[in-house]
Amino acid sequence: MSGHSKWATIKRKKEKNDHARGKVFSRHAREIMVAARDGGGNAEMNARLRLCIQKARGDGMPSENIERAIKKGTGELEGEKYEELVYEGYGPHGVAIMIDAMTDNRNRTVGEIRAAFNKCNGSLGESGCVSYQFETKGVIRVEAGGRDEDAMLEVALEAGAEDLRSDADGFQVVTGPTDLMAVVATLEGAGLKVLEAELAREAQSSIALDEHQARQVLRLIDLLDDIDDVQQVHGNFDIDEKVLEAISA
Repeated sequence: MSGHSKWATIKRKKEKNDHARGKVFSRHAREIMVAARDGGGNAEMNARLRLCIQKARGDGMPSENIERAIKKGTGELEGEKYEELVYEGYGPHGVAIMIDAMTDNRNRTVGEIRAAFNKCNGSLGESGCVSYQFETKGVIRVEAGGRDEDAMLEVALEAGAEDLRSDADGFQVVTGPTDLMAVVATLEGAGLKVLEAELAREAQSSIALDEHQARQVLRLIDLLDDIDDVQQVHGNFDIDEKVLEAISA
């Protein structure tokens, strides 16, 4: 797991217990609205919406907030019109950064993102300036259901996945970006419980950071994460476990 992925895991655990929950709920609301807008408000018929709802509930988002977001997405309630955008740039020490955003105001979003880069001696770049260093993959986190790794790999490959990874929390099924929802449906049909599914931008190579460098890069990541319109931040850096523990203590 890359340094960015490890840091994101630490942040998710902290977010469940502090004031950041409000920001997390806002992100979930945007995702739910866009999923409902694009695929309809029936979660049984809309796999993307179903998974967005599952993630939101896992983070403790109240049911009434979820229902309101769905109705805004389908137009039953008046709501903001969000578009999905991607921004790219370089952070300290040449780290490549990609940012997924959902916004109803492009000018506001790009201004806030540029300001975050400038504060950390980074630079917001043009489209394509770092995306060639990343590969977009579908990543599905599943419960093993008593299956060992070989059995899980067989099920995943039969479902159309590209690979299987194991980590401390279970298994991750890796797919092509356009195959994500189809593989989710097949895994669920095979009786597996899908815990989470998302598109991830995975760096093809990474830059190892020492503690001083890591603190500088993670300051930028945190500033970007704090922007309301930002959904996810991806970077091509790697940080040793001991360094991460020191930083997150």
